[in-house]
Amino acid sequence: MKSTCLVVDEMHPTLLPLLAGIGVAADYRPELTAAEVPGALAAKPYDGLVVRSKLRVTAELLARGPGLCYVARAGAGVDNIDEAALAAAGVTLLNAPEGNRDAVGEFAVGLLLNLLRHIGRADGQVRQGIWKREANRGEEVGGKTIGLLGYGHMGRAFARRLGAFGCTVLAHDHDPAVRPDAHAALVPLAELQARADVLSLHIPYSAANHHFVNEAFLAGFQRPLWLLNTARGEVLDHAALVDGLQTGRLYGAALDVLENERLATLSGAQAARFEFLKNAGNVLLTPHIGGWTHQSYQRINEVLVGKLAAFLGGRPGGSGE
Repeated sequence: MKSTCLVVDEMHPTLLPLLAGIGVAADYRPELTAAEVPGALAAKPYDGLVVRSKLRVTAELLARGPGLCYVARAGAGVDNIDEAALAAAGVTLLNAPEGNRDAVGEFAVGLLLNLLRHIGRADGQVRQGIWKREANRGEEVGGKTIGLLGYGHMGRAFARRLGAFGCTVLAHDHDPAVRPDAHAALVPLAELQARADVLSLHIPYSAANHHFVNEAFLAGFQRPLWLLNTARGEVLDHAALVDGLQTGRLYGAALDVLENERLATLSGAQAARFEFLKNAGNVLLTPHIGGWTHQSYQRINEVLVGKLAAFLGGRPGGSGE
Protein backbone atom coordinates (compact mmCIF):
# COMPACT_ATOMS: atom_id res chain seq x y z
CA MET A 1 0.00 0.00 0.00
CA LYS A 2 1.38 3.41 -0.97
CA SER A 3 1.24 6.29 1.47
CA THR A 4 0.13 9.85 0.85
CA CYS A 5 1.10 12.55 3.30
CA LEU A 6 0.60 16.24 3.84
CA VAL A 7 3.72 18.25 4.78
CA VAL A 8 2.74 21.53 6.42
CA ASP A 9 6.08 23.03 7.53
CA GLU A 10 9.14 24.10 5.59
CA MET A 11 11.62 21.22 5.40
CA HIS A 12 15.10 20.62 4.03
CA PRO A 13 14.78 19.95 0.28
CA THR A 14 15.99 16.36 0.69
CA LEU A 15 12.67 15.38 2.27
CA LEU A 16 10.62 14.96 -0.89
CA PRO A 17 13.07 12.73 -2.79
CA LEU A 18 13.62 10.67 0.35
CA LEU A 19 9.87 10.17 0.72
CA ALA A 20 9.52 9.31 -2.95
CA GLY A 21 12.26 6.74 -2.52
CA ILE A 22 10.15 4.78 -0.02
CA GLY A 23 6.96 5.09 -2.06
CA VAL A 24 5.37 8.03 -0.22
CA ALA A 25 3.61 10.69 -2.28
CA ALA A 26 3.86 14.02 -0.46
CA ASP A 27 1.84 17.19 -0.83
CA TYR A 28 4.33 19.86 0.22
CA ARG A 29 2.28 22.78 1.58
CA PRO A 30 4.50 24.87 3.89
CA GLU A 31 2.54 27.98 2.95
CA LEU A 32 -0.50 26.74 4.86
CA THR A 33 -1.32 28.59 8.06
CA ALA A 34 -2.18 26.60 11.16
CA ALA A 35 -5.83 27.58 10.66
CA GLU A 36 -5.80 26.23 7.09
CA VAL A 37 -4.36 22.81 7.91
CA PRO A 38 -7.65 21.20 9.08
CA GLY A 39 -9.30 22.09 5.79
CA ALA A 40 -6.38 20.74 3.80
CA LEU A 41 -6.50 17.47 5.74
CA ALA A 42 -10.21 17.11 5.07
CA ALA A 43 -9.81 17.81 1.35
CA LYS A 44 -7.84 14.67 0.51
CA PRO A 45 -7.54 11.15 1.95
CA TYR A 46 -4.07 11.48 3.47
CA ASP A 47 -2.77 8.71 5.68
CA GLY A 48 0.16 10.77 7.02
CA LEU A 49 0.87 14.25 8.35
CA VAL A 50 4.42 15.65 8.57
CA VAL A 51 4.95 18.61 10.91
CA ARG A 52 7.59 20.66 12.66
CA SER A 53 6.13 23.21 15.07
CA LYS A 54 3.60 25.23 13.10
CA LEU A 55 0.55 23.82 14.84
CA ARG A 56 -0.71 21.71 17.68
CA VAL A 57 -1.85 18.23 16.69
CA THR A 58 -5.04 17.68 18.68
CA ALA A 59 -8.02 15.35 18.67
CA GLU A 60 -9.95 18.00 16.74
CA LEU A 61 -7.28 18.15 14.05
CA LEU A 62 -7.09 14.36 13.78
CA ALA A 63 -10.86 14.23 13.29
CA ARG A 64 -10.43 16.25 10.08
CA GLY A 65 -8.16 13.53 8.71
CA PRO A 66 -9.97 10.27 9.54
CA GLY A 67 -7.62 8.28 7.32
CA LEU A 68 -4.46 9.33 9.16
CA CYS A 69 -2.38 6.48 10.49
CA TYR A 70 0.82 8.38 11.31
CA VAL A 71 2.05 11.81 12.32
CA ALA A 72 5.76 12.41 11.67
CA ARG A 73 7.43 15.18 13.67
CA ALA A 74 10.58 16.45 11.97
CA GLY A 75 12.55 17.05 15.14
CA ALA A 76 12.90 15.79 18.67
CA GLY A 77 10.30 17.46 20.88
CA VAL A 78 6.67 16.38 20.65
CA ASP A 79 5.17 18.85 23.12
CA ASN A 80 2.99 20.30 20.33
CA ILE A 81 1.38 16.88 19.80
CA ASP A 82 -1.38 15.41 21.96
CA GLU A 83 -0.02 11.89 22.30
CA ALA A 84 -3.13 10.66 24.14
CA ALA A 85 -5.31 11.85 21.26
CA LEU A 86 -3.09 10.02 18.77
CA ALA A 87 -3.25 6.84 20.82
CA ALA A 88 -7.03 7.07 21.08
CA ALA A 89 -7.29 7.51 17.31
CA GLY A 90 -4.87 4.68 16.56
CA VAL A 91 -2.38 7.07 14.96
CA THR A 92 1.34 6.33 15.28
CA LEU A 93 3.73 9.11 16.27
CA LEU A 94 7.21 9.21 14.73
CA ASN A 95 9.94 11.71 15.60
CA ALA A 96 13.67 12.09 15.03
CA PRO A 97 15.68 13.00 18.15
CA GLU A 98 18.65 11.13 16.68
CA GLY A 99 18.77 13.72 13.90
CA ASN A 100 19.82 16.71 16.01
CA ARG A 101 21.28 15.15 19.16
CA ASP A 102 24.87 15.80 18.04
CA ALA A 103 24.06 19.42 17.32
CA VAL A 104 22.55 19.85 20.79
CA GLY A 105 25.47 18.06 22.45
CA GLU A 106 28.00 20.34 20.77
CA PHE A 107 25.97 23.44 21.52
CA ALA A 108 25.66 22.57 25.20
CA VAL A 109 29.46 22.33 25.38
CA GLY A 110 29.67 25.77 23.79
CA LEU A 111 27.22 27.22 26.32
CA LEU A 112 29.13 25.68 29.20
CA LEU A 113 32.48 27.06 28.05
CA ASN A 114 30.97 30.46 27.31
CA LEU A 115 29.32 30.62 30.71
CA LEU A 116 32.35 29.52 32.75
CA ARG A 117 34.89 31.61 30.80
CA HIS A 118 32.75 34.76 30.24
CA ILE A 119 33.39 34.62 26.50
CA GLY A 120 30.29 36.51 25.40
CA ARG A 121 30.67 39.20 28.04
CA ALA A 122 34.37 39.68 27.33
CA ASP A 123 33.73 39.91 23.60
CA GLY A 124 31.15 42.64 24.16
CA GLN A 125 33.53 44.59 26.38
CA VAL A 126 36.43 44.48 23.95
CA ARG A 127 34.15 45.69 21.16
CA GLN A 128 33.43 48.71 23.38
CA GLY A 129 37.13 49.37 23.93
CA ILE A 130 37.08 47.87 27.45
CA TRP A 131 40.02 45.60 28.33
CA LYS A 132 39.31 43.71 31.58
CA ARG A 133 41.35 40.60 32.29
CA GLU A 134 40.95 40.07 36.03
CA ALA A 135 37.21 40.76 35.95
CA ASN A 136 36.87 38.02 33.34
CA ARG A 137 38.96 35.38 35.11
CA GLY A 138 36.95 32.22 34.58
CA GLU A 139 36.45 28.66 35.78
CA GLU A 140 37.70 25.45 34.17
CA VAL A 141 35.38 22.57 33.34
CA GLY A 142 38.03 20.11 34.51
CA GLY A 143 37.39 18.97 38.05
CA LYS A 144 33.75 20.05 38.02
CA THR A 145 30.82 17.71 38.50
CA ILE A 146 28.31 18.13 35.69
CA GLY A 147 24.77 17.02 36.54
CA LEU A 148 22.42 16.07 33.71
CA LEU A 149 18.69 16.05 34.39
CA GLY A 150 17.46 13.58 31.78
CA TYR A 151 19.63 11.03 30.01
CA GLY A 152 18.04 10.47 26.65
CA HIS A 153 19.47 11.29 23.23
CA MET A 154 20.43 14.89 24.07
CA GLY A 155 21.86 14.22 27.52
CA ARG A 156 23.97 11.35 26.21
CA ALA A 157 25.29 13.44 23.33
CA PHE A 158 26.40 16.14 25.78
CA ALA A 159 27.96 13.56 28.14
CA ARG A 160 30.00 12.01 25.30
CA ARG A 161 31.55 15.36 24.54
CA LEU A 162 32.36 16.12 28.16
CA GLY A 163 34.65 13.10 28.39
CA ALA A 164 37.75 15.00 27.28
CA PHE A 165 37.45 17.71 29.93
CA GLY A 166 38.43 15.73 33.00
CA CYS A 167 35.13 16.33 34.73
CA THR A 168 32.70 13.99 36.51
CA VAL A 169 29.37 13.49 34.76
CA LEU A 170 26.30 12.39 36.72
CA ALA A 171 22.85 11.87 35.23
CA HIS A 172 19.40 11.36 36.67
CA ASP A 173 16.44 10.06 34.69
CA HIS A 174 13.07 9.02 36.12
CA ASP A 175 12.63 6.36 33.41
CA PRO A 176 13.75 3.01 34.87
CA ALA A 177 14.47 1.74 31.35
CA VAL A 178 17.32 4.24 30.94
CA ARG A 179 20.69 2.57 31.33
CA PRO A 180 24.09 4.05 32.24
CA ASP A 181 27.00 4.05 29.82
CA ALA A 182 30.68 4.85 29.87
CA HIS A 183 30.03 8.61 29.70
CA ALA A 184 27.90 9.20 32.80
CA ALA A 185 26.89 7.52 36.04
CA LEU A 186 23.17 7.28 36.69
CA VAL A 187 22.40 8.45 40.21
CA PRO A 188 19.35 9.23 42.37
CA LEU A 189 18.18 12.82 42.26
CA ALA A 190 19.34 13.45 45.83
CA GLU A 191 22.89 12.47 44.88
CA LEU A 192 22.82 14.72 41.82
CA GLN A 193 21.73 17.60 44.04
CA ALA A 194 24.42 16.84 46.60
CA ARG A 195 27.32 16.72 44.14
CA ALA A 196 26.64 18.86 41.05
CA ASP A 197 28.46 22.09 40.25
CA VAL A 198 26.63 22.49 36.94
CA LEU A 199 23.05 21.49 36.15
CA SER A 200 22.10 20.88 32.51
CA LEU A 201 18.46 20.24 31.62
CA HIS A 202 17.62 17.54 29.07
CA ILE A 203 14.04 16.54 29.90
CA PRO A 204 11.13 16.89 27.47
CA TYR A 205 8.21 19.16 28.20
CA SER A 206 5.01 17.55 29.42
CA ALA A 207 2.31 18.50 31.89
CA ALA A 208 4.15 16.46 34.52
CA ASN A 209 7.41 18.30 33.81
CA HIS A 210 5.93 21.80 33.90
CA HIS A 211 8.21 23.85 36.19
CA PHE A 212 9.91 20.64 37.31
CA VAL A 213 12.93 22.80 38.08
CA ASN A 214 11.43 25.22 40.59
CA GLU A 215 12.45 27.01 43.78
CA ALA A 216 12.21 23.88 45.94
CA PHE A 217 14.15 21.83 43.40
CA LEU A 218 16.99 24.36 43.20
CA ALA A 219 17.04 24.72 46.99
CA GLY A 220 17.85 21.01 47.18
CA PHE A 221 21.34 21.52 45.71
CA GLN A 222 24.15 21.65 48.22
CA ARG A 223 26.20 24.37 46.49
CA PRO A 224 25.60 27.23 44.05
CA LEU A 225 25.22 26.14 40.43
CA TRP A 226 25.73 27.12 36.85
CA LEU A 227 22.51 26.25 34.99
CA LEU A 228 22.11 25.27 31.30
CA ASN A 229 18.79 24.76 29.55
CA THR A 230 18.72 23.39 26.00
CA ALA A 231 15.49 21.43 26.56
CA ARG A 232 12.23 23.39 26.83
CA GLY A 233 11.67 26.70 28.57
CA GLU A 234 8.58 25.52 30.40
CA VAL A 235 10.42 22.85 32.40
CA LEU A 236 12.16 25.70 34.28
CA ASP A 237 10.26 28.05 36.57
CA HIS A 238 11.69 31.39 35.46
CA ALA A 239 10.61 33.10 38.68
CA ALA A 240 12.80 30.60 40.56
CA LEU A 241 15.56 31.17 37.99
CA VAL A 242 15.56 34.94 38.54
CA ASP A 243 15.42 34.50 42.30
CA GLY A 244 18.34 32.07 42.18
CA LEU A 245 20.43 34.51 40.16
CA GLN A 246 19.56 37.40 42.48
CA THR A 247 20.33 35.50 45.68
CA GLY A 248 23.50 33.81 44.43
CA ARG A 249 22.06 30.30 44.48
CA LEU A 250 22.92 30.32 40.77
CA TYR A 251 26.30 31.61 39.60
CA GLY A 252 24.92 32.05 36.11
CA ALA A 253 22.63 30.58 33.46
CA ALA A 254 22.78 29.78 29.75
CA LEU A 255 19.35 29.55 28.17
CA ASP A 256 18.65 28.41 24.62
CA VAL A 257 14.93 28.24 25.43
CA LEU A 258 12.56 30.53 27.31
CA GLU A 259 9.24 30.24 29.09
CA ASN A 260 7.64 32.19 26.22
CA GLU A 261 9.66 32.42 23.02
CA ARG A 262 7.13 34.68 21.29
CA LEU A 263 8.71 37.79 22.73
CA ALA A 264 6.00 40.09 21.39
CA THR A 265 3.39 38.27 23.51
CA LEU A 266 5.06 38.30 26.94
CA SER A 267 2.80 38.85 29.92
CA GLY A 268 3.72 41.55 32.40
CA ALA A 269 5.44 39.08 34.72
CA GLN A 270 7.23 37.36 31.85
CA ALA A 271 8.40 40.71 30.49
CA ALA A 272 9.82 41.68 33.88
CA ARG A 273 11.73 38.41 34.15
CA PHE A 274 13.01 38.70 30.60
CA GLU A 275 14.15 42.28 31.25
CA PHE A 276 16.21 41.04 34.20
CA LEU A 277 17.70 38.13 32.24
CA LYS A 278 18.71 40.15 29.21
CA ASN A 279 20.47 42.72 31.38
CA ALA A 280 22.24 40.21 33.62
CA GLY A 281 25.95 39.89 32.90
CA ASN A 282 25.98 36.24 34.01
CA VAL A 283 23.19 35.09 31.68
CA LEU A 284 23.54 33.87 28.09
CA LEU A 285 20.50 33.91 25.81
CA THR A 286 20.18 32.22 22.41
CA PRO A 287 17.06 31.78 20.22
CA HIS A 288 16.40 28.00 20.46
CA ILE A 289 19.23 27.10 18.09
CA GLY A 290 20.82 24.20 19.98
CA GLY A 291 19.71 21.63 17.42
CA TRP A 292 19.72 24.07 14.51
CA THR A 293 22.60 23.27 12.16
CA HIS A 294 22.80 22.71 8.41
CA GLN A 295 23.78 19.10 9.08
CA SER A 296 20.96 18.36 11.54
CA TYR A 297 18.40 19.96 9.20
CA GLN A 298 19.18 17.27 6.63
CA ARG A 299 19.86 14.45 9.10
CA ILE A 300 16.43 14.83 10.71
CA ASN A 301 14.87 14.01 7.33
CA GLU A 302 17.03 10.92 6.94
CA VAL A 303 16.16 9.61 10.41
CA LEU A 304 12.47 10.38 10.06
CA VAL A 305 12.12 8.79 6.64
CA GLY A 306 14.00 5.72 7.85
CA LYS A 307 11.52 5.31 10.70
CA LEU A 308 8.61 5.91 8.35
CA ALA A 309 9.90 3.24 5.96
CA ALA A 310 10.06 0.75 8.84
CA PHE A 311 6.55 1.70 9.97
CA LEU A 312 5.02 1.43 6.52
CA GLY A 313 6.81 -1.83 5.88
CA GLY A 314 5.26 -3.27 9.01
CA ARG A 315 1.68 -2.30 8.18
CA PRO A 316 -0.71 -4.85 6.74
CA GLY A 317 -0.23 -4.57 3.00
CA GLY A 318 2.94 -2.56 3.48
CA SER A 319 5.46 -2.70 0.70
CA GLY A 320 8.49 -2.76 3.00
CA GLU A 321 10.32 -0.40 0.63
